Amino acid sequence: MASRGTTETSKLKQNLEEQLDRLMQQLQDLEECREELDADEYEETKKETLEQLSEFNDSLKKIMSGDMTLVDELSGMQLAIQAAISQAFKTPEVIRMFAKKQPRQLRTRLAEMDRDLMVGKLARDLYTQQKVEILTALRKLGEKLTGDDEMFLSANAGTALSQFERVSTDLGEEWQCSHWSFPLGVVENVPPGLAVSLLLDNI
Repeated sequence: MASRGTTETSKLKQNLEEQLDRLMQQLQDLEECREELDADEYEETKKETLEQLSEFNDSLKKIMSGDMTLVDELSGMQLAIQAAISQAFKTPEVIRMFAKKQPRQLRTRLAEMDRDLMVGKLARDLYTQQKVEILTALRKLGEKLTGDDEMFLSANAGTALSQFERVSTDLGEEWQCSHWSFPLGVVENVPPGLAVSLLLDNI
């Protein structure tokens, strides 16, 4: 029975990651084609994609509610989606790595950015934006930052990031509350196996 639960959870996580990848690819394609679109078309398409992310986030909340195993597995994904919805994070690749809990890949990306900045391949403003996103993701994933990185983050964090910090703190409190407010394994009064099956059927 435990093995079946593990398999279901693994399959669920894979399907959710694939769905998130599709949405992140939509955002990335949109940014790459931005110059070919007029302003209204760009904003409308981006709004639609963010609405899809919001709907995805709502589904994620429902299946995580009260099931601490799923909270442990999917909490990073929910934080990453919230970062995208709030537009605290604007780089699809960073959001994707954050969602999949990939600190090593995030650090590799940051090292590549440092090199690109030094040789003039990356603009300073874009570097700052993406570095703030990566450092925030690393901190949320429990990674230790250097003193210099903490200072950089404090100096460059904008309003959107501050709002995301508040939201992510609220989410952490919700997860803790759900641990005590619901019997383990209850997802809105639906057995977890059935909840997983229902979601897989609709992905």
